[in-house]
Amino acid sequence: MATTRRDFLASSLAFGGTLLLPPAHLSASTGASEWLPGYGRLEQQGKLEARIEQADAILEACELCPRRCGVDRGAGDKGYCRAPSRVMVYAAQPHFGEEVSLVGSGGSGTVFFSNCNLRCVFCQNWSIAHKGMGNRISDERLADHMLRLQRIGCHNINLVTPTHVMPHILRATRIAFHKGLRLPLVYNTSGYERVEILRILDGVVDIYLPDCKYAESTMAAKYSSGADSYPAVTQAALLEMHRQVGVAKPAEDGLMYRGLMIRHLVMPNRVAGTREFTRWVAEEVSPDTYVNIMSQYHVAYRAAEFPRIARAITAGEYLEAMDWAEQAGLTNLDPRSLAVRAVYRRRGAA
Repeated sequence: MATTRRDFLASSLAFGGTLLLPPAHLSASTGASEWLPGYGRLEQQGKLEARIEQADAILEACELCPRRCGVDRGAGDKGYCRAPSRVMVYAAQPHFGEEVSLVGSGGSGTVFFSNCNLRCVFCQNWSIAHKGMGNRISDERLADHMLRLQRIGCHNINLVTPTHVMPHILRATRIAFHKGLRLPLVYNTSGYERVEILRILDGVVDIYLPDCKYAESTMAAKYSSGADSYPAVTQAALLEMHRQVGVAKPAEDGLMYRGLMIRHLVMPNRVAGTREFTRWVAEEVSPDTYVNIMSQYHVAYRAAEFPRIARAITAGEYLEAMDWAEQAGLTNLDPRSLAVRAVYRRRGAA
């Protein structure tokens, strides 16, 4: 992503505002006029309501995420994520800094949910994820935001940090579908997901967009609030996501409608374990898995307190990461990753 979420949020309109953009026009060659998102097919089969009931029941003793706090979220009790009983949204706007196949001409319809179950010390969106800035809204209002994003021309509904509000998302999506929502659903997650919960989403989510932050449990524990299970849990989650939606490939119109798109942020001093990550994806998921090797790490929130991550990455560190990806045999690397590598190579040659 050339533009970070932090940059986007700093320049976006106030929550609930509208950007005037031309409507998205889908190419007839893609068959998009006949295309139906997964949640739509499930609803037509009479299966979506049961998934919503299953998700709602979990809130009574919440185990939506690997923290498994067990609190009664429906009664307003707060677990590790600190989420209240009603869904909280910080912003719902078109975003043009996401992957090119998600952005298209009309932008990715991004909904930023408040709070987080991971809470990394280098979080670029700490005011949202840690401090919980945002507005409490009803599921009906969330559905309205989805429909507004479709109406102004976005190509998908991009749900950022959705794990702890998954039941609300399912209810809102069903409401929005009956009012005309037909966009792909993008589940934009930290990757710290329970396989049992992801199975509820099987057939609902069209595009999974998870992070894979670490290859080592010690790094995850140190920089993501004691989440030493992150590597093992996330690897299992990625395999389940791949089973559900398969390899992500853009359609003829250049847009993504289905598949797994993995993000990996290169961090200073090899903290992220990029070499191990790329090997694991190529060997255990698929060599043609869509992988975005991201270069935009910068010192944010409390990162300056930790010497190994208290600086930006170097060009050499990024080039090393991209070399590892190719050596591992990954063949479906994000176009912007390749473009950034080309720039760094030219600078190095100069």
